[in-house]
Amino acid sequence: METAEAASTEAASTEAASTEAVIAEAGTITYPIAPGYRVNVRSGPSTTNKLIKVLPYNTRVPIRCQRRGQKISGPYGTTDIWDSIAPGQYVSDAYVKTGSDGFITVVCAG
Repeated sequence: METAEAASTEAASTEAASTEAVIAEAGTITYPIAPGYRVNVRSGPSTTNKLIKVLPYNTRVPIRCQRRGQKISGPYGTTDIWDSIAPGQYVSDAYVKTGSDGFITVVCAG
């Protein structure tokens, strides 16, 4: 009886670890870009920085960190906060629905 119970406990423990790994892997929070907009991704927090790419409609983005930059007006207000969605890739927070007018994560280094 102890063997069956131990096997059952081990299986439950392994299943829980697998579930945690999936949650951690899928745990990246993403935020929606404003509906009806294709948003420019820049190399830095300003419209004078190099255009890297344009996000398609209905895109969701992760926010790695945020920093202050050029003030931009968009569907979610006027702000000088820019969101880093990947290393060296920034979008104005005025186009990202974060649910906040302020910083929601760490400040980008540099």
